[in-house]
Amino acid sequence: MDLKLHRPHGCCHISGRAFAPGEPFYSALVRSRSGPERIDCASECWQGPPDSTLAWWRSLYPSAQSGGPELAPVDVLLDVLEQLEQQPADAALRYLLALELLRRRVLRIVDQGGGAMPGVSADTLHLACRRRDVVYAVAVTPPAADAAGPLQDRLTSLLWSGGAA
Repeated sequence: MDLKLHRPHGCCHISGRAFAPGEPFYSALVRSRSGPERIDCASECWQGPPDSTLAWWRSLYPSAQSGGPELAPVDVLLDVLEQLEQQPADAALRYLLALELLRRRVLRIVDQGGGAMPGVSADTLHLACRRRDVVYAVAVTPPAADAAGPLQDRLTSLLWSGGAA
């Protein structure tokens, strides 16, 4: 599944004020009852990451002339991948994020040399990250047909960034 990346929310989560083109703002991935949610806050309203934050970053709100959408910073995506390991209910979301990072060459598949690692089933991807010198074990968890659309929406709404600030 190729993910379409969406723009951030157009207004501050706290004040409700619309962002101006080029304005710096903060985004946070926050754990909620329905899973991770993205919130965007104007700089003047940002009091630091909320208690339930998985990851956060600073961006510039895009202008009409800006290029296409970009993913959130790679380190943020890797932090989220690591955090989701502790969330069994989000296994499909973690799998899709890992595939997106693989597609963008942040991760690469580890050659198992024909033998599986002890204690790891054939239903697990082993993905190496040079940036962090670690191998992630990600359960192969394709989304159910009826959950694919909502999962795609969740992932794309969480991960779009207006550009590094």
